[in-house]
Amino acid sequence: MKNDKYPVLVVDDEEPIRRLLKKELDSPEREIFTAASAQHAREMLRQRLYDVVVLDLRLPDTENLDFLIEVRESLPNTEVVMITGQGDIDSAVEAMKLGACDFIPKPFNLDRIDLVVEKAHQRVRLARENQILKHSSGKESSPTKLVGKSKAIKNIQFLIDKVAPTNVPVLITGESGAGKDVVAHAIHDRSTRSGNPIIIKNCASLQKELARSELFGHVKGSFTGATESQEGLMAYAHESTLFLDEIGELPLEVQASLLRVLETQTYRRVGEKDERRVDIRFLFATNRNLAEEVEAGRFHEALYHRINVFNISIPDLSERKEDLPLLVDYFLATLSPEGQPHRIVDSAMKCIMRYDWPGNIRELRNVIERSMILAENGIITANALPRELVMASENSEDDISLDSIEKKHILRMLDFFEGNRRKTAEALGISRKTLYRKINRYGLES
Repeated sequence: MKNDKYPVLVVDDEEPIRRLLKKELDSPEREIFTAASAQHAREMLRQRLYDVVVLDLRLPDTENLDFLIEVRESLPNTEVVMITGQGDIDSAVEAMKLGACDFIPKPFNLDRIDLVVEKAHQRVRLARENQILKHSSGKESSPTKLVGKSKAIKNIQFLIDKVAPTNVPVLITGESGAGKDVVAHAIHDRSTRSGNPIIIKNCASLQKELARSELFGHVKGSFTGATESQEGLMAYAHESTLFLDEIGELPLEVQASLLRVLETQTYRRVGEKDERRVDIRFLFATNRNLAEEVEAGRFHEALYHRINVFNISIPDLSERKEDLPLLVDYFLATLSPEGQPHRIVDSAMKCIMRYDWPGNIRELRNVIERSMILAENGIITANALPRELVMASENSEDDISLDSIEKKHILRMLDFFEGNRRKTAEALGISRKTLYRKINRYGLES
């Protein structure tokens, strides 16, 4: 289970002060750890991340403000509060210039140190949330939930429910636009880590030279242009889920480092000797055949076997066309401007059913969004669909009657709204009386 308390490290060579601060600062929201020296603190900082370090200005095994500088350079997302003696005010001011967020003179005012530590934590939390927001999910190009009643979707849902509560890495495979990101979100949302945002990175967007730094972070001066230390995705995904999309695009030279994280839950930032420990659930997705990539020498064999512990394969939309009516209705409901409902006529729906959708769900979403713009009075006709889609459907050999389409459409809408006929009638743009008549006509009463 995730520990909801935020960690604070108190570093002071006087045992009575360590005991006092551990007792007084401990709270339901805060967990206090202590270290008696700079060396002891270094060892503890290697083992886990701390939000706040309360640091005595004078330690027996460090000079002046050297340890403060070391902490600020190696842990840019950790705030440092200095403890100072009566004659150390000038040094405390210098510490503020070097990155300490505040200082507390001895003897302490316990209420004040409690307030200062809490303010430091809030600064850390805000900075971390801003960083996480850059890497967490934004606007989706596909449904944010699994939509469909096909056997394939039911099987995927079953697999998600089974694997979500575990920490097993999952490899999600399927063609581009099939909805791999939706499955990843569903796994995270059903996991014990759902209280933290999922961290997402498309490996195809990683620059080869900076891929290691972006994943693991780096320390100041580790390479040209590294003017300050930075955390990587591993730090932001701590106690959450890291979803690496298009894993087949990850540079080969970085794959061995990722394998080590999977096996040991430890990693090193670029230019750093010490390892860091993290707690991350990994999800991966690809539209490549990774077994063939391994054979061709383009993918690390051991990494492939490690990430392929549990595979969820998403079929193309053309293989589950029975899900099309529900998907269309989902997009009409979620993409329509508030107060401006849209509906689709049978002839347009017939075109959609006959088309093969090489771009899968992403293409369907784009078509519906475009068609809503071209719709007249909220009604989508075949004229609002892309010409190539209509032409492809005209050339199709499938013979789908309008009655058959309407029957399946109404049935799936009833399933979507769990039998609620009022909502079904509203979504279809017809009266409840008309819906009842069609239900009777097609024998859908049961």
